Amino acid sequence: MMKISDLNLLNANDAETWFMQICTASKWCQLMTNSRPYTNKESLIKHATTHWQSMTQPDYLEAFQGHPMIGDVNSLREKYAATKVLASNEQAGAAQADEETLSRLHSANHEYLNKHGFIFIICATGLSAQTMLVKLEERLGNSSEQEMQIAAAEQLKISLLRIDKALSAEQVFKEKQDD
Repeated sequence: MMKISDLNLLNANDAETWFMQICTASKWCQLMTNSRPYTNKESLIKHATTHWQSMTQPDYLEAFQGHPMIGDVNSLREKYAATKVLASNEQAGAAQADEETLSRLHSANHEYLNKHGFIFIICATGLSAQTMLVKLEERLGNSSEQEMQIAAAEQLKISLLRIDKALSAEQVFKEKQDD
């Protein structure tokens, strides 16, 4: 895990690599790298949000490509090794799903992809597979423009959770040392 002070000291390539674990939109990673130094986690989160709000549709699509389809465990393991540590347990609900739910998730995901041209994005942390399936089926009726905005908002939630996860382990360690 990373301390803010260490993140501030990384060379640009290493910092961009670190931010790529948070979100795979290269423009966002560059902006985050160039906005250093950060004074604290709140400053980092503020910049993450502000920079995400300046992204465009191609940036969103690049970020969405950094995610596997919900419930696609093989895709999680193989294609997205770069975000493996920070993305772990994001789809834990899908791992606990029964075969029928996984099959329905698979079908609905492909229907969504065919309709919108990008995968279904949801901040899945803490959600059961059944809840994700219900959300996916609800969102299938949306226009692609609506879905782009919803998915972009979900991507920001995911990124902020990953930032928190990447920095929280360090904070817990520091608090234990202070005791």
